[in-house]
Order: sequence, then structure tokens, then C-alpha cells
Amino acid sequence: MSTSSINALQEEVIEEFSAFDDWMDKYQMLIDLGNELPPLDAKYKVESNLIEGCQSRVWLQCDLQDGLLVFTADSDALITKGIIALLIRVLSNHTPAEIVASNLHFIDAIGLKDHLSPTRSNGLLSMVKQIKAYALGYAAKQQ
Repeated sequence: MSTSSINALQEEVIEEFSAFDDWMDKYQMLIDLGNELPPLDAKYKVESNLIEGCQSRVWLQCDLQDGLLVFTADSDALITKGIIALLIRVLSNHTPAEIVASNLHFIDAIGLKDHLSPTRSNGLLSMVKQIKAYALGYAAKQQ
């Protein structure tokens, strides 16, 4: 996989969201994505996996498997869970370097930031920051 595949995944997301004109439908899609997220193992629902800066509770677990970062997550809020599911879909199963180098243009392209409350928007930025922080940490270890 390469950063171009991260871009390809972003394009898929943009295409799926562009099928809906109404933001209520887009929110429903986020909720559905959150519901499809596999449950996070209880042992990962620990304080150290909570993302700071999110209004609702979001747990993010990162594991290195065969050189790729694999993210799993959960949240106690439906839309937030959908947002983290989207980020996982785009960024999981890539190398740390690819994740660090990625430019997440899909967030603006689907209008996500514009349609979230300021607190959710900050939470989204915190989720991206945390994913990138894990990637940076693993990238540094690999050098």
C-alpha cells in the first residue's frame, strides 16, 4: 500500500458522501459506519487510549502488524464513532511513513468540518492528531 492508496480511499469516501445532498443523510451514513465498526476489545478501553480533546469518549488502539499500522476504536457517541470509523477506513493498514505523509483532503471535500459542532470539529482534529502521533512514533522507531 502507498499514500496513493490512502488517496484512493479518500476518493471513495468523497464519492460515497457526494451521493447525498442532505446532511441528515450524511449523518445517517456516519452513524451506519459507526455501527459497522467492530467492537473494541474491553482491554483497550483504558484511560491511555482515550483521545484528549474529544467531547465524547473515544478510545483508539494502534498496533503494528507486518509493518503496517492497524487502528481499532470505539466511542460512546454515534456520530463520533462514525467519524473515527471513517478515519480508520482511510488510514488503517498503511505504513507509519504513509500515514505521516498523508494529506487528509477528504475531510474538507465532504464538508465534514463545516457541518460539525465546534466541539466535534475539535474532536475530529484530535483524532487525526492522535493517529498521526502514533504513526510518527512508529516511524521514528523504524529508522
